[in-house]
Amino acid sequence: MDRRRFFREGLRELFKPVSKAIEPIERVARELGNLEHAGAYPAGYAQPPKPVVRPPGALLEEKFLETCSRCGKCAEVCPAQCIRLDDTRAVGGGAPYIDVETMPCVLCDGLLCMPACPTGALVVTPLAEIDIGTAQWRPNLCTRTVLGDDCRLCVEHCPLGEAAIRLDEAGRVQVIEDGCIGCGVCEHYCPTTPQKAIVIIPKAQRDSGVVARA
Repeated sequence: MDRRRFFREGLRELFKPVSKAIEPIERVARELGNLEHAGAYPAGYAQPPKPVVRPPGALLEEKFLETCSRCGKCAEVCPAQCIRLDDTRAVGGGAPYIDVETMPCVLCDGLLCMPACPTGALVVTPLAEIDIGTAQWRPNLCTRTVLGDDCRLCVEHCPLGEAAIRLDEAGRVQVIEDGCIGCGVCEHYCPTTPQKAIVIIPKAQRDSGVVARA
């Protein structure tokens, strides 16, 4: 056996144990990759994006993600600058979303985001028919029930007034589900921290029936 072949055969024998040890790891990695792609939502996503509040007029979640081009036109025309896009796609699958705690939808005149959408992912919808989520009051965190104070910021700042939220006869916050459109103004102004006493449940999460409770 010549010198070159000798070393080649020697290295092959040397690395056999390493190769055998790596094989199971490679199989697991391949299986995980297959599961990732099999569960894509929609095609190209490793997993369904965590539910977020979408801009007014958004199609149903899966169709919205398929239809939206991520062009950012809706964000550009939003006077409140509440619409965001995450280029990493870690939040909202890269499609437009609203972080209501940072800046809620203020239901601006003309609702400019909808007509600005070039793909139909946002459909022009009358104000009364907009549905991007529903507010959920958490009495165990609210200063009205915990401290007995008269905070009513969520009610006072709601752009839809008592059609969406009010205080009942007992002084408790009452969300009118048929009237609340999920704009997030109530959550934005809620003073409790670190958790809010009133939060918006995104439409996709609410309709799935998976609603987290405080």
